[in-house]
Amino acid sequence: MAFNDLLKQVGGVGRFQLIQVTLVVLPLILMASHNTLQNFTAAIPPHHCRPPAHANLSEDGALEAWLPRDGQGRPESCLRFTSPHSGTEANSTEDTEPCTDGWIYDNSTFPSTIVSEWNLVCSHRALRQLAQSLFMVGVLLGAMVFGSLADRLGRRKVLILNYLQTAVSGTCAAYAPNFAVYCAFRLISGMSLASISLNCMTLNVEWMPIHTRAYVGTLIGYVYSLGQFLLAGLAYAVPHWRHLQLLVSAPFFAFFIYSWFFIESARWYSSSGRLDLTLKALQRVAQINGKQEEGAKLSIEVLRTSLQKELTMGKSQASAMELLRCPTLRRLFLCLSMLWFATSFAYYGLVMDLQNFGVSIYLIQVIFGAVDLPAKFVGFLIINSLGRRPAQMASLLLAGICILVNGVIPQDQTIVRTSLAVLGKGCLAASFNCIFLYTSELYPTVIRQTGLGMGSMMARVGSIVSPLVSMTAELYPTIPLFIYGAVPVVASAATALLPETLGQPLPDTVQDLEGRRRGKRRQQQQEQQKQMVPLRTSAQKNGL
Repeated sequence: MAFNDLLKQVGGVGRFQLIQVTLVVLPLILMASHNTLQNFTAAIPPHHCRPPAHANLSEDGALEAWLPRDGQGRPESCLRFTSPHSGTEANSTEDTEPCTDGWIYDNSTFPSTIVSEWNLVCSHRALRQLAQSLFMVGVLLGAMVFGSLADRLGRRKVLILNYLQTAVSGTCAAYAPNFAVYCAFRLISGMSLASISLNCMTLNVEWMPIHTRAYVGTLIGYVYSLGQFLLAGLAYAVPHWRHLQLLVSAPFFAFFIYSWFFIESARWYSSSGRLDLTLKALQRVAQINGKQEEGAKLSIEVLRTSLQKELTMGKSQASAMELLRCPTLRRLFLCLSMLWFATSFAYYGLVMDLQNFGVSIYLIQVIFGAVDLPAKFVGFLIINSLGRRPAQMASLLLAGICILVNGVIPQDQTIVRTSLAVLGKGCLAASFNCIFLYTSELYPTVIRQTGLGMGSMMARVGSIVSPLVSMTAELYPTIPLFIYGAVPVVASAATALLPETLGQPLPDTVQDLEGRRRGKRRQQQQEQQKQMVPLRTSAQKNGL
């Protein structure tokens, strides 16, 4: 409780916490837009083959004479006749050929997307999913690289770098001359955005007292949901993909400029054994919070006495290998990896193909954002009252059940299927909200950012695998739903192996975790002994 007492001494939740939390959380609005940006920048407009260059439409007939019809009477997207047909012949697929002269796109809804600009349709349609997968690969790499880097260099320095990286790579993607360059810059953006998400949670949690951590986690979740609303509005107002890409990237230049005024985590300084910087940070926070007198009472000697445990046990930064080498950390890592993977796997399985719902893509984006509001509020109530573990288990389990039930609902029940998908998405959003907070509370300070990074890495593995699972729909339409639903149901069982963190101080070292487990075992043994005393007394009275 030593560091928590120091935070209360310099103001608890004061002016500094309110300002820094706001400024750190603000970029997450646009981070949410980047994650699902390709729902709009890579939307697939209605399209059909362009007739041959030698075709004379005035003599051969209208354009439709070159277009065969599918089973529902619509023009085929990837085939054309070798010669013009008319009447019932248009329903025949004989004498057809691929679209060797390109395609004609309906630009009424989307004036320009990467699909229409670089013809990512028909035989090249897999490239559209490749672009999103490469973005998620970037997120995975960013979680691995920057998570460990933040534990070594500090949260603030890495955040400053990531804001600049996002601004530059996102802007370059908007001016990409070809698809390969676009994918490269999107991958770089994914790396920095992953780190922004992780460092935002860590920096805020480490500056907040125990009783406010759930509020901060919920606030971050709501800001992310706000970003989904914002994306729908921005995409509707700015439908050209290059302009939209630039619009959600350029503000990161402003975030980069004001991030220089952030104050580094004093908890990270103390875990690194740098008491001089810890004192300087705490006194600066005390000054901002109007607690100059309390800050003046602090000194190197006071900190050395108060933080003796952190200094003796946490001087050496733990590496990522400790997550597998140390039994206590290994158990956390394996269980949390299952939760991160399952949440992201099912989440992106639902939200990255909005065009399949059969209604306005902008409306679905708003609905998917709106369901987060009540879902995250209910999740917050459970997190704050019953604990993190029940909230995590319930959200994943309910999400999986909704998706599984959706798999047995007939295809023509559009309203029911959409409602179940929206409910499932809300539960997964609540799960994301909980797991960020839960993970940051379970790992000790010396490896917290690395642990969050590895968890985020597993989430990105789930988001990369998710589009591949959707391809199984070619075998049977509902197979993806059964897979998307089964994974979170199975993973929810892993929460039973994790400890509860409600009301517990943040651990600073691995020894803190082991001490907490030993204390829990000792408490259980004492309770068992208390239960045995009445039994022994009763046995003595009966002469046994």
